Amino acid sequence: MFVQLKNKITFAKKLWNKNLIPKNIMYWTLELASYLSDAPWPATKDELIDYAIRTGAPMEVVENLQSLEDEGDMYESIEEIWPDYPSDEDYFWNEDEY
Repeated sequence: MFVQLKNKITFAKKLWNKNLIPKNIMYWTLELASYLSDAPWPATKDELIDYAIRTGAPMEVVENLQSLEDEGDMYESIEEIWPDYPSDEDYFWNEDEY
């Protein structure tokens, strides 16, 4: 009886963990995105991954790039990868005032 109960608990844990772990979720921070600031835009997914590895970017950057859908598209800027990338307009910075 104990073995049967243990097997059910193990199965339940595997099923629980399998359903709770999200797949292909990217998370970006300004620090992670900064590693792509000097990337050779426009670039494909593979070119960006190669650039991130060659420049020593953290593994999170490479993993985020690997989770992009690969349709052979060219990415023109970081905004196409991370649409919420903050721009100067987000900070209400007006250079004419200074």
